Parts: sequence; structure tokens; C-alpha cells
Amino acid sequence: MKAEIIAVGSELLMGETQDTNSGWLAVRMPEVGLDLHTVTIVGDDLAQLTEVVQRAWGRSDFVFTIGGLGPTLDDLTRDAIASTLGEPMSEDPELVRWLEENFARRGVGRMPRQNLRQTLVIPSAEAIRNDMGTAPSWWARRDGKTVVTLPGPPGELMHMWTAEIAPRLKKAVTGSVILTRTFKTIGLSEAAVDEMCAHLYDAEGMDFGCYAKPDGIYLRAVARAPGEEVALRTLAAAEREARQILGAHLWGVDEETPQGRVGELLRERGYRLGVLESLTGGLVSGAITETPGASEYFAGSVVVYSNEAKIAAGVPADTIRQFGAVSAETAEAMANAARNAFSAECGIGVTGVAGPDPQPGEDAAPGTVFIASACPGGVDVQKHVFPPRRPLVRGRAVAMALLQLAHELQKAGVEAE
Repeated sequence: MKAEIIAVGSELLMGETQDTNSGWLAVRMPEVGLDLHTVTIVGDDLAQLTEVVQRAWGRSDFVFTIGGLGPTLDDLTRDAIASTLGEPMSEDPELVRWLEENFARRGVGRMPRQNLRQTLVIPSAEAIRNDMGTAPSWWARRDGKTVVTLPGPPGELMHMWTAEIAPRLKKAVTGSVILTRTFKTIGLSEAAVDEMCAHLYDAEGMDFGCYAKPDGIYLRAVARAPGEEVALRTLAAAEREARQILGAHLWGVDEETPQGRVGELLRERGYRLGVLESLTGGLVSGAITETPGASEYFAGSVVVYSNEAKIAAGVPADTIRQFGAVSAETAEAMANAARNAFSAECGIGVTGVAGPDPQPGEDAAPGTVFIASACPGGVDVQKHVFPPRRPLVRGRAVAMALLQLAHELQKAGVEAE
């Protein structure tokens, strides 16, 4: 069944607030058998909002609105839906009582009359109480179509979806199941992954998409089937073939992260890891320690931002003098120094220029990053050139450093078999 999302709020259009809610919902649509095909952001203008709701109602089986359910005059989602369906709104006495009790329980004083706007309901809508806020949701169904309103605050939306909306959808959406699996690769271009897996695109009951992410190229498989068992079998067959085609380039599936994959591989091999990082300023180490139990394999790290710090940590002064701090040779020396400093089998060295502010004497272009990963089998050094925006360069350097090490560890494991 077709679904679409309407995110409401002028703050979203103006960039004051990022629309993270739509992405969160989009990931969960297939789990309840919905095929999301459109996401729209619209401001707090009744005419424009009504036009968007009318268009969505005309072409989709399920419409989900996010936001615009507050008590103020610019919260217009209810008004737009009522106008679209041509139904009058009226106060729900049960909601009025619930809202008054809500205010009394919180001890915040008298409830402003303006909050009564949140008790308005149309005849086709069932109100769903919001346990985490004052804005009830609507489940409005008519003519075989459904519109669901969701609160804008992410915590309220997530709770409402998980506790109330998803269970209802699983009962309401019948006749099809949509399941997805995402295969995450490293060391290949988007075009290469697409070409290698092109024949999979013709598989019956499957759709595939290939796209670039900061931590590599993703191949997303979508299985559509009459039931969950058939969809799972289809996905399992796709995964078997994807693993065979992509080999060591496939580093993770679905929710797996670079740091999680690195930790898993280090545990399997009984290795420990040391890190020396320059431009990332501790971000690599921070990512590694996000995983519970990282102390089992993470020996330690040093942030060596200056040349003096690099030398003090064990990088030969001659290497920096001859090749520069931002070079393949220095990155390799940093990875080896990290191993030595922490008596670890593996080491990571990261050096580069995050933006247009290189150290004196450096001539590397902004965005240039050298990453070295040292393992018992040798040292791999790679050069990356990212768009020279400081947060982007640092973020991608973290992902690539972890994935580069994961790739080397995984490759070594395959070769040992």
C-alpha cells in the first residue's frame, strides 16, 4: 500500500530545525507493509497545507502528518485535514477531561483555554491520547484511506508510533509484506557495486538501490511478498548472492556500524588496537569506545596534533621532515608508533588537512587525508580527498579509518581460511 509523509512547520522550511522525524519513520514503513513514495515539507500556512493534504489524500492509501498539533493558532494540521475531508471539528468531552487531568497532574496551574484546540476531532477520526505530551493524534479513516497525525517532538512521535500506531498498522495493512536489508561495502565505487550486482535487479519480488554514504557504498534490497515467510526467503537468497559477489568488500548489514564491525573482528582474532590521530582530534577513539566492552580490544590512543607530539609518540622526526606531516609515510609511521606505544597487534594512524588552514610548511590540499591501518600482515595506507569542509572531512575520516582497518582484518581472515 502506498504511503506518504507530510512534515509540517515553517521552522523546517527555514532550516531552523532539521526534519529527522521523516527519516525515522521512513525506515519503519516497510516493517508494517507500507511503501513510502513521497515526503513533503510544508510551512504553517493553511491554504498551502490543505493543498498538500488534499493531494496526498487523493493518491495515497496512508497519509502521515508530523507536527502542527499544538495549541497555538499556527498549529493547523487538524484544520487542513478537516477541510480536506469536508468534516466539522468539535470538542471531544473525553479529551477535554483527559487534558485537564493532565495539567492538574503536572502541577503547572490552570490549563489555558487555547489548549482546547487540541481536543478538536472530526467524525471520521479516532483520537489517540499522547502519554508524553498534550497533543492527541488522529487516526482518521474514510473511503478506504487513512490519515494519521503524529506529534512533532521526536520523543513523542517515536513513543506514539511504537506504542500505538505501528500495532494498528500491522492489523490494518493486509495482503503484502515489505522487508528490507542493506548491504554495506567499502573499497568499491558506487558504479562498481551497481555493475557487480546488476543481475540481481531482475530477481522476482525484489527491488535494489545503490547509493553512497560516508562509510561506503550501500546496496539496499527490498522484498515484496504476500507474507513474511516468502519475503524472508527472498531476502536470504539475495544476501547469499550479495555476499558471494561482494566478498571482503561487504563489511556490514543493516544496523551494523564501522566501530561495531572493527570490534567484532578484533575480538575474533584476539588482537588489540592502538590509535594515533591528528586531524580527527580523538574522534576515532571516541567512536571505538561507543561500543560496550571496547576495553577488551582497544588498548589506547594519543592525539598528536602538532609535529612535536607526533615525534614524542614515536614518529621519526626524519619522516616528518622529509615527507611532511600530511603524507602516506607519516600516516604509516603513526600506525606503527600506535602499535608500539600500546603493545598492540593493530594500529591506526590518521593525518590530514581538514580545511584551508594547514600547518606551516604543509602544501597538501584542504580535505586531503592519509589513513594507515597496521595489522600483523602488514600496513595499508590510503589517500582520501574529501570536500574541504571541516566537520565533513573529520567525520568521513573517522568512518574510513575504521572501515579500512575492518577491511584489512576481514581480508586477512578470508586469506587465512
